[in-house]
Amino acid sequence: MIPAPTIAAFNPPRRILMGPGPSDVYPTVLAAQSKPTVGHLDPLFVGMMDELKQLLQYAFQTRNEMTLAISAPGSAGMEACFVNLVEPGEK
Repeated sequence: MIPAPTIAAFNPPRRILMGPGPSDVYPTVLAAQSKPTVGHLDPLFVGMMDELKQLLQYAFQTRNEMTLAISAPGSAGMEACFVNLVEPGEK
């Protein structure tokens, strides 16, 4: 049997990335990514989505109660738009 290799932890030095990508990540984003993962059905996540709704209403300067964030891939958001804008039978 081949012995398991000993591999050191990957700790790259801090650099400023100036190319087209990847790019530097803001420190608060890195801190947020280090937090425990929360599922999309967790009550904490649902509460955060309610807060996000308030932020979206502020950003778009609307009081529309139908403002919502979609916890899904971008393609699901696009489908939600089309389903609500196109009437049955329209092309």
